[in-house]
Amino acid sequence: MSDDAASSAGHRERLRQRLLAGGGDAFHDYELLEYLLALAIPRQDTKPLAKRLLGEFGSLAALIAATPEELKRVEGLGDSAAAAIKFVEAVMLRALRTRALDRPVLSGWQALLDYLHATLAQRPTEQFRVIFLNNRNIMIRDEVMNDGTVNAAPVYPREIVKRALDLGAAAVVLVHNHPSGDPQPSRDDIQMTKAIIEAGRHLGLTVHDHVIIGATGHVSMRAQGLI
Repeated sequence: MSDDAASSAGHRERLRQRLLAGGGDAFHDYELLEYLLALAIPRQDTKPLAKRLLGEFGSLAALIAATPEELKRVEGLGDSAAAAIKFVEAVMLRALRTRALDRPVLSGWQALLDYLHATLAQRPTEQFRVIFLNNRNIMIRDEVMNDGTVNAAPVYPREIVKRALDLGAAAVVLVHNHPSGDPQPSRDDIQMTKAIIEAGRHLGLTVHDHVIIGATGHVSMRAQGLI
């Protein structure tokens, strides 16, 4: 083993022992990413690549949410490292989704918000999702109803109501993101939400809320008194 390889191996071992002994809170973002990349690129000093990636994407959250194609545009990052990053995202989202499913949505609201924020906050285009709930307010399905552009994701009230009937849902939570980062609802958001409420009312479908996710946080239309 060369001196450089031995030094890298020793550095990674120290990172591993720090993590196992004290958890991740004491680490810089680049150190966590550096160790992850080392699992995919074991014979390379991955610290420069970790710092380059964070510089390119601006944050660890934006990096993890990036597509494989976006990741591989960064010099030095290939298929293995891109896959490692996307596996981390998949594990994180699966864990958050499972936590949100463990209890009725209205009593585990923060768990649902954590999942939605992780799923949507960093998306570059709008996506409209519907959380379908049974009569105990437990999630039946989380479905993407439309993928849109940077400022719109058209949805049709009749399609949401029809899908709710197909699933036997008693209630829904509407969700979409604002890629601009500002979660404040637009006039169109409010009008569309009221149209869905009206379409569902005649068939016994309750709209609990419409949550808008932005990079800076979220807005609940019900909490703001808009519905």
